[in-house]
Amino acid sequence: MSDETCNHDCSNCSASCESRDPQSLLEKPHKDSSIKKVIGVISGKGGVGKSMVSSMLAASFQKKGYHTAVLDADVTGPSIPKAFGITERAMGDEDGIYPVFSKTGVQVMSVNLLLENTTDPVIWRGPVIAGTVKQFWQDVIWKDVDYMFVDMPPGTGDVALTVFQSIPVDGIIIVTSPQELVSMIVSKAVKMAQLMNVPIIGIIENMSYVQCPHCGEHIEIFGKSHLDEVVAQYSLSILGKIPMTPEIAAASDNGSIEDLELSWFNDAITAIENI
Repeated sequence: MSDETCNHDCSNCSASCESRDPQSLLEKPHKDSSIKKVIGVISGKGGVGKSMVSSMLAASFQKKGYHTAVLDADVTGPSIPKAFGITERAMGDEDGIYPVFSKTGVQVMSVNLLLENTTDPVIWRGPVIAGTVKQFWQDVIWKDVDYMFVDMPPGTGDVALTVFQSIPVDGIIIVTSPQELVSMIVSKAVKMAQLMNVPIIGIIENMSYVQCPHCGEHIEIFGKSHLDEVVAQYSLSILGKIPMTPEIAAASDNGSIEDLELSWFNDAITAIENI
């Protein structure tokens, strides 16, 4: 934008110019919040288990002695409270909104914790949804959080853009599945992160295989994984391959995700700790 037409209000301008501060759109958290690291968990499409991975990462870090939190930015498809078995509603006062704690102490905020009925659909337009995510960052009082995991909605739309522009994300984890189509869509997520200058910590492949209970063979239900091709193309790291197991499905359904032994995340934990 030329100097003659510039009104110096960057908040309502999408032009790229030398005077724009790349950090100017970042929002401050609540004055009483303390958050050390923010990790975004994203996917190029729905149905790959992104929310499950977000929940299990938070549970894994909590077990290691860290204080963790999950900001559920998937406003129209919130599933984090169910994974943790949280049924009570979030409360607030004149100071702000308070997250709900899981049984092991993970702090959670989700739109489902604010609805009268958890089965009520969230039929909001994009700007309202994006504004809700910003409120979860600005108005919720997050106490002594070492690692906050932001469960992003699928795709590269309004909410993802809001998170990357408004919240100081230290790095992202991309969740994928073995199908070739998903690998193509992962490329879109990678390119968006690169455009937004957000570091990519690595990729976790979910539903990678089924292990035979008799011989231990890994059976590739969705065919040969294309993950190696993607990581080679973008020089990324594979942080884990999560199998399909009845235990994971049952834990997600009955709210006992914190009871699982989560050795699949050892490499992911190390990578996140090292950012």
